[in-house]
Amino acid sequence: MSIILAKNLSKVYPVAIKEPGIKGTLRHFIRRQYQYVKAVENISFEIDPGEIVGFLGPNGAGKTTTLKMLTGLIHPSNGVVKVANNIPFDRKREFLQQITLVMGQKQQLIWDLPVLDSLKINAAVYDVSDEEYYRRLMELTEMLSLEGKLKQPVRKLSLGERMKAELMAALLHRPQVLFLDEPTLGLDVNAQAAVREFLREYNQRYQATVLLTSHYMADITALCKRVLLIYQGELIYDGSLDGLLDRFAPYREVQIELVNPIPPDVDNFQQLLSNYGEVETLEGQVVRLLVRRENLTRTVAQILAELEVQDLTVTDPPIEEVIGRVFRSGKVEVRS
Repeated sequence: MSIILAKNLSKVYPVAIKEPGIKGTLRHFIRRQYQYVKAVENISFEIDPGEIVGFLGPNGAGKTTTLKMLTGLIHPSNGVVKVANNIPFDRKREFLQQITLVMGQKQQLIWDLPVLDSLKINAAVYDVSDEEYYRRLMELTEMLSLEGKLKQPVRKLSLGERMKAELMAALLHRPQVLFLDEPTLGLDVNAQAAVREFLREYNQRYQATVLLTSHYMADITALCKRVLLIYQGELIYDGSLDGLLDRFAPYREVQIELVNPIPPDVDNFQQLLSNYGEVETLEGQVVRLLVRRENLTRTVAQILAELEVQDLTVTDPPIEEVIGRVFRSGKVEVRS
């Protein structure tokens, strides 16, 4: 049985329209006119207990709006949403005890107080007993490597330490459903890796369900076997991460290492290479092309016959490149 259910979920926002000038201001004050903006339109998906699912899309695609509907912060315009057998917008205590929402650009810790003070407040809010509080505190401190940091004011912590402390505060009541909106935003590479490792361990230890949004593809590839892809408010893909390549990337990446350096007349040489596929990069003796899958065998044979090639490899393009091309093109390109 799914722990998260969204069926034909939509959210439409009324936006007031105001014409410039004094007349426009008076008209706006007396009789406002609105246009309706669709933030999310008829999206449906189910997530099973224990899954870690990536939620991907460009800025303004509807990711955060969807998370807010799933956590009950805003009411959907249409559709059905259930999380842990509860309707989120009812905000029942039973529901709130089972979920958490972490937003990388917002904080819940009190800036000038030690982390421990905020944690004690959270424990009281969620009725966590003193014995259970100290047990969970020790466990999370070890998992997050925050020994010696909890008595410091939040403002004295590094950005990475602060995000770890935010995660500790959000997970102190041991929720079963985690909604994470850009949890590694702004962190350095080491801090990102530490947060990812913690989330993986938390999921394995408690079988928690995680819906994760991130612009860092390393977060998604490290944690998520399944992804949801949203574009302009519509869900355009729900499936495995590997399946993205098959559905949205009708091409393979061909990397060619030439015997000789690229000729000085780069423009003419690039035009020659364009006969084989789309030229991605030219650097030193290495050329990277994107070639349609159906043309791959013929194109590789043609390259080997017509160019002086020292080495040639064929791979799938990086997943972040595939997704980026989908969004930049503004359309879904499905392999035939």
